[in-house]
Formats: sequence, structure tokens, C-alpha cells
Amino acid sequence: MNNYEYIIASLPVISSDYRGSLDYDDIVGEIREQLGKKDRLALDTLLDGFDSDKLNKEFYLKALESNNAFIRGFFLYDLCVRNERVEYLNKHLGRPQGTDTLNILDEDFEFEDSAKTAEVLAKSDILERERALDDLMWAKIDELCAMDVFSINVILGFTAKLQIVARWLKLDPQTGRELFKQLVDEIRNNKKSIE
Repeated sequence: MNNYEYIIASLPVISSDYRGSLDYDDIVGEIREQLGKKDRLALDTLLDGFDSDKLNKEFYLKALESNNAFIRGFFLYDLCVRNERVEYLNKHLGRPQGTDTLNILDEDFEFEDSAKTAEVLAKSDILERERALDDLMWAKIDELCAMDVFSINVILGFTAKLQIVARWLKLDPQTGRELFKQLVDEIRNNKKSIE
């Protein structure tokens, strides 16, 4: 059922002078229709991770036990960044360390980007801080998909980036357009490299 080459080749490409709105739901719906059952489940898990009502201990435990390497890696990183954010707030609000964090990882586990995240969280401008956190997530997506060309991981990575773009189109349309252009350029470059 899965024809990753076709799905990836058909990902939307919009010109660099893109000015309109992004129909995130239509794009994800088209992707979803072309996936087999197993890959739809991976996509659904990814999408659930962007629903704040579903982000709880059970969700992260399920994601970290997923058979899909992208899902495991993405949500491990996401959990670590979220925990770092909470700890930053705890420190600045005078709350005990560990308050409201999800401590489901081995105590020996060290978050590789703890210092980078702390540097980002120290920024005083809220939009700049949010953008830098999304830049960390974007870079992690690239890392998770670095060795893939035609796989579900590339599709999941595209969808995760598309979620970031959609968020910024709501928060700051100019930043959203810039991120969308970046995503389009990445798709174009990937297509050229495989031709």
C-alpha cells in the first residue's frame, strides 16, 4: 500500500512568494489517505503529540515504546525540552525542582541539548524564545530523518515541520511564511538530489 516515493514526491510545493494561508488539515488528510494502516497509526501518534490535552505520562510512555524510530526520537526530545521548560519556570518561580515534570526516563539519562535549551530559555523576548525552541525541534527532526530518503520517517518529519509552520502562521505570519519557504526549499532540494 505504501508508496513512499509517490507520497514524498507529491508533498506540496508552494512558490517562495507564498502569501496565503496554509490548509494544514487538507495536506495532512491527503498524506494520511495514502498511508497503510501501520503508518497511519504512526502519523496519528505524531498528531496526538501536538494536542496539549493528550500530552500526559501515558502518551509519552506509549510514544517512547513505539516501533517507529522517528516517533521514539521525536517525543523523547520533545519530553526533554518540555521538562527543561518546566524546570526553568520552577527555578524562576521558587518552586521545588521536579514539580510538574514528567519523570519517566532513567535517572542516568542525560539530555544532550540541555545547555542549548537553557540558553534559549534565558532569552527575554518571548517570540524569540519560542522561535529558538522550534528551531531546536526543527534541527532534531532533520537529525532524525538524516539517513532516510523514502520512508515514513521523512513523511512524519515533514508533518512535524508543517505543524511548526502552521503554529507560526497563527502566532506571527511573517515568521510562518519564512518557515514555510524553508520547508519548501528543503523539499525541492531533496527532490533534486534524488533525481
